[in-house]
Amino acid sequence: MASSTQSSPLAGPTDAPPDAPLGMAEAAPAFSPLYQQIKTLLLQSLQAGEWKPGDTIPSELELAARYRVSQGTVRKAIDELAADNLLVRRQGKGTFVATHAEQHIQYRFLRLQPDAGDRDTEGPAERRILECRRVRAPADVARPLGLRTGEPVLLVRRVLSFRGVPTILEDVWLPGTPFKGLTLEALAEDKGPMYALFEAQFGVRMVRAEEKLRAVAADEEAAGWLQTAAGTPLLSVERLAYTYKDTPMELRRGLYRTDRHHYRNELN
Repeated sequence: MASSTQSSPLAGPTDAPPDAPLGMAEAAPAFSPLYQQIKTLLLQSLQAGEWKPGDTIPSELELAARYRVSQGTVRKAIDELAADNLLVRRQGKGTFVATHAEQHIQYRFLRLQPDAGDRDTEGPAERRILECRRVRAPADVARPLGLRTGEPVLLVRRVLSFRGVPTILEDVWLPGTPFKGLTLEALAEDKGPMYALFEAQFGVRMVRAEEKLRAVAADEEAAGWLQTAAGTPLLSVERLAYTYKDTPMELRRGLYRTDRHHYRNELN
């Protein structure tokens, strides 16, 4: 029989601790591993804004007391959130809510790597914002973003260059309401990662993404922006990024040159 310190914080009403926080019992199935249930509760706190990007979260001992589980259970839940780049451990300082300004996750969803060397030696991308305008969402954009056709969205078009070579042409589609006030000037002036701007100025944090890849030939317009010949093979990458609660928050369609780069992913 499990000890009282390991009682599930998400057990059903008859099994829940008498002083369990309100809503705990409904947060996840009772058959989930205990550390996964704690992970769910920590995610709920992140979603609710209890701890904001850059904040220190309570210690493992404090969280263990809060949820009435062992410190090891809390540690395992935090380890998974750190592996997901949602939390960051800093030796001797504690555990912090990750921010997109963190150096190691600035390109969290970008899997393009240089053929020679690595991204660190290649240096940061040079960004050129071509346009930022408010438009009505076409059906093929509204659908993945969970909007109705014709709802307002922002279209941001930009070119990313590495070592002076235009490498990525991107169209970034954003729902209009959460990003009200985003302008071409703000994007052009900001020197940090775009996701860090979204996080700091609009309170929107991207936490996961899905991608579709296919090979295409460059049309005249894409070839012009990427300084290559029409018909050149390009990698087409469509990425749908989500914030907390699996809410779609960005649709990104990019065309990648791969004559000096390759797309690298790690599969587990």
